[in-house]
Amino acid sequence: MLDSLKIKLFITEDRAVCMTQLFCCRRNPFGEGLQSPSFLQPQRAYRSAICMEVNKPLVVQDVPSALLQPHEVRIRVRCCGVNFADILACQGLYQEKRSLPFTPGMEFSGDVMETGKAVTAIKEGDRVIGVTGTSAMAEEYIADPKLLWTIPKQVSYEDAAALPVSYGTAILALEHRAQTQPGETVLVTAAAGATGLAVVDVATHILKAKVIAAAGSDGKCNLALQKGAFHGVNYSGTNLREEVKKLTVNKGVDVVIDTVGGDIFKEALHSLAWEGRIVVVGFAGGTIPSIPANLLLLKNISALGLFWGRYREQDFPVFSSTLSSAVLYCQEGRIQPHIGAVFRLEEVNEAFAHVTQRKSTGKVVISIT
Repeated sequence: MLDSLKIKLFITEDRAVCMTQLFCCRRNPFGEGLQSPSFLQPQRAYRSAICMEVNKPLVVQDVPSALLQPHEVRIRVRCCGVNFADILACQGLYQEKRSLPFTPGMEFSGDVMETGKAVTAIKEGDRVIGVTGTSAMAEEYIADPKLLWTIPKQVSYEDAAALPVSYGTAILALEHRAQTQPGETVLVTAAAGATGLAVVDVATHILKAKVIAAAGSDGKCNLALQKGAFHGVNYSGTNLREEVKKLTVNKGVDVVIDTVGGDIFKEALHSLAWEGRIVVVGFAGGTIPSIPANLLLLKNISALGLFWGRYREQDFPVFSSTLSSAVLYCQEGRIQPHIGAVFRLEEVNEAFAHVTQRKSTGKVVISIT
């Protein structure tokens, strides 16, 4: 009997698993590992973008659908946001190492296809956004329902997919870490990126702060101005510190949200006012700077770190509240994600190149189904 079966071999994180038409994997073999196969289940497949080797193009191919457990939810993924962390993971450079092969994708929007017997908060047909470490760049994803947030019909799948990482980071940086107050001045670096524009959006329209948008070109500064910033600084041709001094009449800014690092971070740090706060979000420039402790002392400055995703394990209520706030703000029309480019799943490598070559503004989205 076994001779008549078609057998496919899938290499997973910890072992090779033979898949037949009578076997159905417990987990996406390119996600976060497998459990025991179940018998006598029909095998269904879906397309997934897979990193087979680091620093190699991703491959889009069919993988078998996993069985749904009582506490899980199956999602038909509609859109997936592209984050620099996805690209770093596929280059083997991300701080949280992935075992090969794996499917990237940290945030998604989609529809609930199926719910496990123990799931009550989410139902079939609900429109949702979700977060995950990997595996969202695929037609299907099996999710923990506590990591899903329902979205209203007036929010598009593309906009919804842009909310979790960028707006979750912006809200947590501004509201929770920096404790930004109405009327304060906020300096944001890389202001035309996905996180930068989200910071401009939230600071301006939610917190009623004044935003100085710093970016590497006049065009990018102009985009941030359209989003609500009151002034833009092109730091590729001017001294950021001196420009901020002029704009604030030597006072400095109250808050800095920095995603660049390197020399830009140092200039931004020196641009802070008395009791200013600087939030370190990332190092897109590739250089991790050091902080002169004497400057913190002389100006009573607070230097704060922010790894938004880590709140998922360390303080889930805070993590969850940022997503709930992002959905609410978007539903109310108070924020509007900027979608810079949309690619199909088959164009995932082009989407990654669009980001790494710094052609992108706002969020780059993969449209899947």
